[in-house]
Amino acid sequence: MDQFILALDRAARTLSGAAHAQRPTPTAARSKRSTNGADSPSDPTQLTEAEREQSIALMRVNHAGEVAAQALYQGQALFSRDASVKEKLALAANEELDHLVWTRERVQALGGRTSVLDPLWYAGAFAIGAAAGAVGDRVSLGFLQATEEQVEAHLASHLARLPPTDYESRAIVEQMKRDEASHAQTARESGATALPLIAQRIMAFGAKIMTTTSAKI
Repeated sequence: MDQFILALDRAARTLSGAAHAQRPTPTAARSKRSTNGADSPSDPTQLTEAEREQSIALMRVNHAGEVAAQALYQGQALFSRDASVKEKLALAANEELDHLVWTRERVQALGGRTSVLDPLWYAGAFAIGAAAGAVGDRVSLGFLQATEEQVEAHLASHLARLPPTDYESRAIVEQMKRDEASHAQTARESGATALPLIAQRIMAFGAKIMTTTSAKI
C-alpha cells in the first residue's frame, strides 16, 4: 500500500508540473562563447521563428518521453520482487525526474507548451512497466535496457535536428543522452534478459506514435 501511495504521488507530481530537479539544469554550465571571450547564453529571441518552433516540438517530444519514463519506472518498481532492482529503478527514476523538469522548463522558456496527451502517455507506460515487472525482474531489466537504448538513439537524432545555436536545448539533450546510456549499462550489468526482436520492434513502433503525436499536440 505504501508503494502504491508513493506511485500515486509521483504520478501527481509528474503530471501537475510540481516536480523539482535534484541537479542543476545543464544549461547553467553551457553557454555560447562570444567573440570577446565572454560567456553569453543563447536566447530564444535569437532563434528564427522556424528554429524556435523546431526546438519547441523536439523538446516537447522529449518531455513526453520523460513523462512516460516516470510511469514506466513506477510500474516496474511496484511489481519488482528484488530489493536491489527496486533501488536501481528508484535511482534511475530520480535522474529521469531531472530530465522531466529540464525539458518542461526549456519548452516554457521557448514560449511553448507541453503535450496535452501527457496523461495518456503516463497511463500507457505505467501499464507496460507493471506488466514487465510482473513477469520478472530479469525481463523487467531487459525491457529497461531496450527502452534506454532506443531513447539514446532517439536523442542522438534530436541533436542532429536541433538548431545549432540553441545551446540550452542541446546541452539538456546531451546530458540526457549520457544518463540514458548509463541506465542501459546498469540494466545490462544487473542481469537483464535480452528482449526478442519482435518485442523491440513493437516498442519502437509505440515510441514512434508517441513522438510523432507529441511533436504536434
